[in-house]
Amino acid sequence: MPDPARPLRFPVHACLLALLLTLLLGEAAAEPLDAPPSSESPAAETGQGELGTSVMVPRLLPATAEQEEAPGAIIAAPEIGDATPEIGDATPDARELPQAPVEEIPTIAVTPPEPLEPPPLKPVEIMLDWYPGPQHAALLVAYHKGIYRRLGLEVTLSTPADPALPARLLAAGRIELAVSRQPLLHLLAGRGLPLVRVGTLVDLPLGGLLVRNGSDSESPFSLAGKRIGYSTEEARELLLPTLLRPHGVGVHELELVDINFGAVNEVVEQALDGIMTPQRLTLPRQLGDEGVGTRLLRLEEHGVPPHEGLILLANRDRIGGQRETLRRVLEALSEATAWLLEEPDAAWELLQEQEPALDTPANRDAWLPMLLRLSARPAALDLGNYQRFEEYLVAQGLAEHPTPAEKLALDLGAP
Repeated sequence: MPDPARPLRFPVHACLLALLLTLLLGEAAAEPLDAPPSSESPAAETGQGELGTSVMVPRLLPATAEQEEAPGAIIAAPEIGDATPEIGDATPDARELPQAPVEEIPTIAVTPPEPLEPPPLKPVEIMLDWYPGPQHAALLVAYHKGIYRRLGLEVTLSTPADPALPARLLAAGRIELAVSRQPLLHLLAGRGLPLVRVGTLVDLPLGGLLVRNGSDSESPFSLAGKRIGYSTEEARELLLPTLLRPHGVGVHELELVDINFGAVNEVVEQALDGIMTPQRLTLPRQLGDEGVGTRLLRLEEHGVPPHEGLILLANRDRIGGQRETLRRVLEALSEATAWLLEEPDAAWELLQEQEPALDTPANRDAWLPMLLRLSARPAALDLGNYQRFEEYLVAQGLAEHPTPAEKLALDLGAP
């Protein structure tokens, strides 16, 4: 038994052996770990690693024939970087995948569609009562600013060869609208013509009697035996008789001269003593430029009732099929008149440019006075005005019985 007092002693060769084993074990621990199997290794080809070292991931691709024969076989998914097989690729060991139906993609037009054709414009002929002048400003502005066309109208403005022609063409159905005067409407309606007022261009009278300065014909009662010119039918049949009757003078006591449109020349060349005119705002200046001074006798100051100076007439028998068209005409005139009253200088410049014949000293002088007489609401109707004028004609013996006001004037804006 060893002596506990003596230290243990190990043989020298045993110590050396232990040291050698320690060195050998240290070198083995310092060697690097083996890398995971690459794609070229047999394990990668089969999709199976060593037990406990690989995760088995199902591959969602058809199995090969051999794999289908092996029960329980798992097909490994491709590693990152593998090319995904294209649908329809033919391989000797893979089935073709069913192709998904190809949806049709809507085509995109590369050129704009053809523009829609605008509706055809409604043709409308409006015949003036005289040569174009400031009194026709609303009609002209609506035409030159394109207001008619914007409202679907193809308007034609025409000038008659005779002042009596427009109303007769209208009664015959040859035109859609005629520019006229209220006294003429009363005269023609009393004769049975199917005419009716549908709009008003000028609210106040434009007619009057011009007499030469210095003559003794400065009042209606002194006109007997004088040479008086006239240009309109109502002047001869209505206005002169109503002007003369209160003074005891008959039309047969005058020498009447039909001057048509040639007022200035006829007054100068035939030395007329006076002229009954529907152009009392422009004719005095025109005669003055020719050296003929005149004095104006206003009809309303000598017993003739106030009346509308310029109106639009339609054929009463054809109103039923024209209401919408006529409303659009009046809408265009209302818009044109509003612009005229707001921009009188611009309106005059427009007419100067588009209607050069209007640019005369007489028309320039009459421009602003005429604007004050324009009807701001062309469709508006004062039916009492027409009734009072009829009653006056009956009282003067110029009509046997009054024509009902409802047959003379129509309010297209009324329901």
